[in-house]
Amino acid sequence: MGLVGILVGLSLLIALAYRGWSVLLLAPLAALVAAAFASEPLLAHWTQTFMSSAARFLAQFFPIFLLGALFGKLMDDSGSVTAIADTMTRTLGPERAILAVVIAGAIVTYGGVSLFVAFFVLAPMSAALFRAADIPRRLMPAAIALGTSTFTMSALPGTPAIQNAIPMPFFGTTPFAAPGLGIIASIIMLGFGLAWLSRAEARARKRKEGFGSALALDVDGAAADQLVRERATTAREFDPAEINRGRHAGSAPPVIVAFAPLVVVVLVNLVMSLLVLPRLDLAFLGEPRWGATSLSAVGGVWSVVVALAAAIVTVIALNLPRLTGLRASMDAGANASVLPACSVASLVGFGAVVAALPAFEVVRDWVLSIEGGPLVSLAVSTNILAALTGSASGGMTIALDALGGTYLKLAAELGIDPSLLHRVAVIGAGTLDSLPHNGAVVTLLAVCGTTHREGYLDIVMVGIVGAIVALAAVIGLGSMFGSF
Repeated sequence: MGLVGILVGLSLLIALAYRGWSVLLLAPLAALVAAAFASEPLLAHWTQTFMSSAARFLAQFFPIFLLGALFGKLMDDSGSVTAIADTMTRTLGPERAILAVVIAGAIVTYGGVSLFVAFFVLAPMSAALFRAADIPRRLMPAAIALGTSTFTMSALPGTPAIQNAIPMPFFGTTPFAAPGLGIIASIIMLGFGLAWLSRAEARARKRKEGFGSALALDVDGAAADQLVRERATTAREFDPAEINRGRHAGSAPPVIVAFAPLVVVVLVNLVMSLLVLPRLDLAFLGEPRWGATSLSAVGGVWSVVVALAAAIVTVIALNLPRLTGLRASMDAGANASVLPACSVASLVGFGAVVAALPAFEVVRDWVLSIEGGPLVSLAVSTNILAALTGSASGGMTIALDALGGTYLKLAAELGIDPSLLHRVAVIGAGTLDSLPHNGAVVTLLAVCGTTHREGYLDIVMVGIVGAIVALAAVIGLGSMFGSF
């Protein structure tokens, strides 16, 4: 009955979340259902297992949620994201509309701007560009997704995305884990995605299919949609309801000023990870008052936090005259981090309860018995959980909470670098998370004014198929040559 309870609880979570119910309510309910089938103590699992795991997740990662959302909001309200997108538009022009959208999205998200902030800025720009080039509107979501939700989220070394931060405490790695493999995976995702979109554009022109509907995008309506909000907040680190709060600048800054905070994120992250933290004497972290931890467990998160904090100071200093509603913008950015962080933490709590049930041993044994070794089974487990929860961060944390120690032990026995585990886990979580119920997919289609029927196939190709090809390449190369 225990295994049946796990399946029933998971089905309940998926079905009701897809219908727009809040994960904050569903996750503990689904956990208690699973525990009830196993005849386990319900209140103990809720307050001790569920809440302890959720609180631990927040303790580890809330600073990244908070600073990431705040940075994204300030970049938006200062006009910096718009300036970067406009620059790419003017530089590449309508004849390279798809490439312009992809590169603009990649630049801002690799520089630390929240995915949803990028969506709401890039969608109107993409519409104007695609209309001028007479490219079908249905290709807009895939072009935006390729630039914002694939290689800059999971593969490019040093990306400050929360997905890239989650494995660090489990494996003692940094944001730059397996940089060579990450770059190769990025090239595969980008190349595959651009090839698919170019082919789709060529086929559309051959059929004389143009931009289509000239209806204006209802970006504000998408931001206010409660169903979009509920799904979005389990998928990424920004609450769409806060996107229009605060005060936007009346004019965009010079492009150099707009780019500067993004450069700060990358450089400070690199310097902290590779130069500063390794040279500090942090032996005191082993004391009980600091949680008896170590630099390897906290260093990666510290690097990202310092990088985002430095970038926030930079964007404020360079754009202070434009940020006329600075306090309102900062309040909105801070508020935008709370619901996503709590939603993902609730998914993590659900996973902790499931992992604590006796029947989970059957699931663990099945996962570890998958042929191909720990890299393949790690990829499969993160893939499945990200797909079921509709959240790369939630699915990956559940998998690593339950099996991270086991994979680390296997890696030590087999001589596998933990950095390789890190990169496989992150790329694995960023593949099947893009199923139709994923909050980022729902939001992106709503912002672009398209439906699943019109635009989802192309999202599958650039966001799932390309990522799976890259994941297979990383596992293959990592198995042959190790981490590099």
